[in-house]
Amino acid sequence: MNLPNKLTVSRVLFIPVIMVLLLVEGIPYRWLLGGICFGLASLTDMLDGRIARSRNLITDFGKLMDPVADKMLVMSTLVCFIQQAICGAWVVVIILFREFLVTSMRMVAADKGIVIAANIWGKIKTVTQMIAIIGIFCAQAAYEFAFFPVWVGDWLMIISKAVLYAAVAATVFSGTKYMYDSRELFKDA
Repeated sequence: MNLPNKLTVSRVLFIPVIMVLLLVEGIPYRWLLGGICFGLASLTDMLDGRIARSRNLITDFGKLMDPVADKMLVMSTLVCFIQQAICGAWVVVIILFREFLVTSMRMVAADKGIVIAANIWGKIKTVTQMIAIIGIFCAQAAYEFAFFPVWVGDWLMIISKAVLYAAVAATVFSGTKYMYDSRELFKDA
């Protein structure tokens, strides 16, 4: 297994660690530790693709697992945020709807010998989702530390939720753009 694929697998392995940190309340500094884990996992997303392209290490495994690992990381964290009453289920439903829609369109296109490549809006969607999630971890971590005034966590949370809502808007726009750009696939429908 090459380095980019190892980075992708490591991103998947971070998921249960992050989930335990989010869901087990007795762990000291769990939000700080969870944020560090999520940040490192997000960093592997940036690195694996760059390394694979620069060293010509692109594999079928990487093509399949890289986007799946991203979605698993983001969705599992957001589902835990629902349980923590940090975000509404509607956020997760919209993001899941878009992911299922785009994945289904890619499957239809693949059957017709067409590859639907990622576009800039999909990348913007992923980056804004990850930034929002890291911001939420930072806000919650600020609450964990007594030397931060409460307003620091409050403001970080307000900003992070605004970024999360921007990520939802980017998610909707990205999905709509994929549908529009792929309209030829469904002419016969």
